[in-house]
Amino acid sequence: MSANDMPMPLLFTDSAADKVRELIQEEGNPELKLRVFVTGGGCSGFQYGFTFDETANADDSVMEKNGVTLLIDPMSYQYLVGAEIDYTEGLEGSQFVIKNPNATSTCGCGSSFSV
Repeated sequence: MSANDMPMPLLFTDSAADKVRELIQEEGNPELKLRVFVTGGGCSGFQYGFTFDETANADDSVMEKNGVTLLIDPMSYQYLVGAEIDYTEGLEGSQFVIKNPNATSTCGCGSSFSV
């Protein structure tokens, strides 16, 4: 385990890992990793983002689950410690959901929060 490997306070569910693995297979590039990040914006001050990246930066925290690599930059990680990243399918559609105990409020869309 390297110095930047994440401690387990961040939970990446089996459902989320399975969906990411499926998306990577669709892209046909096994080098892809899921980058989860927090940026300023949204109706509550911060918002979550997801993107694929082929390489990890030197200061990224890295987590592996079910063959999927998750990357989080140091600034985003401080807002995500203790959070759960899940993938849900329901009447409202299919989506990645972050349940974040650090968020003091969230907006109705679920992708924006404040601390």
